[in-house]
Amino acid sequence: MFNDTSSPAALVATRRSGKPRDMAAPGPDAAQLRKILGAAIRTPDHGKLAPWRFVIIAPEQRTAFAALLHRAYAETKPDAGRAERAAIEEFAHQAPMLVVVLSCPAVESHIPLWEQELSAGAACMNLLAAAHAEGFVGGWLTGWAAYSDTVRAAFAPAGRVAGFIFLGSPQRALEERPRPDYDEVVSHWRGV
Repeated sequence: MFNDTSSPAALVATRRSGKPRDMAAPGPDAAQLRKILGAAIRTPDHGKLAPWRFVIIAPEQRTAFAALLHRAYAETKPDAGRAERAAIEEFAHQAPMLVVVLSCPAVESHIPLWEQELSAGAACMNLLAAAHAEGFVGGWLTGWAAYSDTVRAAFAPAGRVAGFIFLGSPQRALEERPRPDYDEVVSHWRGV
């Protein structure tokens, strides 16, 4: 395995996002994916609303997913060129595993919508951390498809796409990206 799981902090500190187009097989099998999604479900959730859902797009469903993306893209850009259509195909077929995470807030609840949306983001992060703990790499993408009403309606008519989470194995070691300096983003409250 390529990760350090000697402690929870080390696990999170060694997690890296992978580019879905660079992910190779194997991806998680059914048992591993259930374990990963089970960890994602354990996200903070004020009010026990579970304001998120996970939709697995199986390998045999990727062609239908690509057709949905092409249809949605053509609604706003009917004259899409070959490169744009190829990018849609690549997006739909990259990485061995694809999970669509949906933000499905309980709008009738007294729990603020913002807290429910944060919970959906936390579910995405838990999913990525759990995939890393299982020895896989994950990539959380949005892009135009996450904001398309046509794509959204195909998954969550009353919600939104929080992200397309691609999972697989890295083809090469993941490089560290620049991170914020600790002292630039962490401070101590000095009172009023």
